[in-house]
Amino acid sequence: MQERMHKTGTEVSGFPQRAKTESEWYAGAQTCVWMVEDNVVEVPFDRAHLLEAILSSENLNKAYKSVIKNKGCGGIDRMSCDDLLPWLLANKKSLICSLLDGSYRPNPVLRVEIPKDNGKMRQLGIPTVVDRLVQQAINQVLTPIYEPQFSRNSFGFRSRRGCHAALHRAKDIVNSGYKYVVDLDLERFFDTVCHSRLIEILSRTIKDGRVVSLIHKYLRSGILNHGMFEASSEGTPQGGPISPLLSNIMLNELDKELTRRGHLFVRYADDSMIFCRSKSAANQTKESITRFIEGKLHLRVNREKTTVSYVKGVKYLGYSFYNSNGKFELCVHPKSKSKMKFRLKALTGRSNGMGYARRKQKLKEYIRGWIGYYHLAHMKRLLLETDEWLRRRIRICIWKSWKNPKTRISNLIRCGIPKGKAYEWGYTRLGYWRIADSWVTHNSMTNERLRVAGYPTLYDEYLKWYPNLTTLVPLQSILLYLRQKLETPQEKPFLYKSN
Repeated sequence: MQERMHKTGTEVSGFPQRAKTESEWYAGAQTCVWMVEDNVVEVPFDRAHLLEAILSSENLNKAYKSVIKNKGCGGIDRMSCDDLLPWLLANKKSLICSLLDGSYRPNPVLRVEIPKDNGKMRQLGIPTVVDRLVQQAINQVLTPIYEPQFSRNSFGFRSRRGCHAALHRAKDIVNSGYKYVVDLDLERFFDTVCHSRLIEILSRTIKDGRVVSLIHKYLRSGILNHGMFEASSEGTPQGGPISPLLSNIMLNELDKELTRRGHLFVRYADDSMIFCRSKSAANQTKESITRFIEGKLHLRVNREKTTVSYVKGVKYLGYSFYNSNGKFELCVHPKSKSKMKFRLKALTGRSNGMGYARRKQKLKEYIRGWIGYYHLAHMKRLLLETDEWLRRRIRICIWKSWKNPKTRISNLIRCGIPKGKAYEWGYTRLGYWRIADSWVTHNSMTNERLRVAGYPTLYDEYLKWYPNLTTLVPLQSILLYLRQKLETPQEKPFLYKSN
């Protein structure tokens, strides 16, 4: 079969039917022609048989295992992951044949909305399980092809790269003298990807027109929103296995342009930071890159959120930077701190219906995950202060669970409180917050007893990452410890009962 050249808009400008007419000259050749705006993009069929590699038994089996492992809910057909294997045993041959002859039509994705941190809703598109299988198979074959093309400053959705690698790279750039940042924000990136531009970029590397055509079908498959079908003329829905790869392919054009101009940058998915030595250079970069993104990539830049600022205090991936003896280090951004305290407050609410065991488990899971992500930051002081506040809230939960005075008196005596003091505090009319910081709760529900009972602390989890970190014990804690030892000479187990 003869090789066919790419037809661009300049070659066939004003004659859109010419490309279709020319395609008829090659009898039996499988080509794909798309009318996109004022362009005609013609993708040739390559004899490398890329689609056959995608549909190989080994690749499909690997894709099946990945889909089953990730689980997830069903699409518009409500087929679950457990139903996928019986369906494949009955329909695998027909599925492969339809993909090979081009008759396969993906199902529309199911629109699902999840809340974002800012109160808005994030729109996801959930493909059917079968479509997820095919997308995963495509992703597994195309990823090794595109991986060498991606920039070393791109960290999102890539193997052995992630947020921490991006943050390390950003810190190195800042400490090399680039202290002004263009914080680039793309408005609804996944929902505004230009299909024609993406197909054009894909066709530069993928010469099997059937594969490009299949990807194009997924882009145009549509959305089922509250039972109503909506056409998808732009965007790549979040939720499909192939969407992260397509986003990296699209934004790799931005990476190449920044590299060509000699800029230092870090990009994680659509979250980019461009570093400059001066504020004026940063402002110029912001204006020129905005023109490139909107003019060449046909994406939208959020001009209100795209800012130029000094690196100190800039939020990136939940972290921020601070100056320590002339060197910039990572710290937790104030908004991330607020979110963390808000979550801990919800888990230790007095009326959330959680029992002792469930509350401990939820706290362990959240603290382990939070510290696992934010352990790069210098935050010993923050953790010690937060732990003190968290223990106070835990004491409130325990005190409230004791309910009536008789139960409180009995449990206080069990914890080593003198009988007279137990009766005095058992009938107290003070509020929960004041009682949680009182002498009686500090002596009955000591830090050590809470630890033995299974309540986690942020600082203990932090020490798992930095075991050699020394703790400077405040004088107040030393005095409190000595007072506890004097008043409770023999430590008793933390036993209590509730009504």
